[in-house]
Amino acid sequence: MDLRPEDSIRRPPLVLASASPRRLDLLHQLGIEPECVDPAALDEAPRKGELPAPLALRLAREKAALVARRHPGAVILAADTLVACGRRILPKAEDAETALSCLHLLSGRRHRVHTAVAVAAPDGRLVSRLVTTAVIFKRLSATEIAAYLAAGEWQGKAGGYGIQGRAAALIASLSGSYSGVVGLPLYETAALLGGIGFKVWR
Repeated sequence: MDLRPEDSIRRPPLVLASASPRRLDLLHQLGIEPECVDPAALDEAPRKGELPAPLALRLAREKAALVARRHPGAVILAADTLVACGRRILPKAEDAETALSCLHLLSGRRHRVHTAVAVAAPDGRLVSRLVTTAVIFKRLSATEIAAYLAAGEWQGKAGGYGIQGRAAALIASLSGSYSGVVGLPLYETAALLGGIGFKVWR
């Protein structure tokens, strides 16, 4: 079968502006292998009065813009995920005590996971999308919490849990994007990349 001229055009290199192995795995699901991984190091503290959803969107856009300056001619993909109960932003669990506090707070409650995706194009365009997913945890027993902490899956996870692991058995319902909770909403990511001319399907 003859290829159309546009099919033979090499798409520009893509840089993933995140050190998350989960985002890299999700990107692979789209059949995309980034040219390189170059995390953006910036201050992620919220500004005074800044709410979780706008914060996630701002951070994703700032990460994309920062890394774009280091890779002229490349497409930059950045993302930021925040877990929030109301206006309260839950931390990334770097120790078991923090994870325990998060799980106690989430037990039996509904919370929201905000994941923002930003794409910087070689021509200077910066496009972004925010995806919010509602998640409800079952009421957790002391045994379930202890077992989850012992498994160690909470390490480095926003809100102290990773939905792609054992925590899936603790979630009563989810309304929104599963891949967004993992860290990269695939539908929106593909749409943003396609919108700047980066062919996901080719």
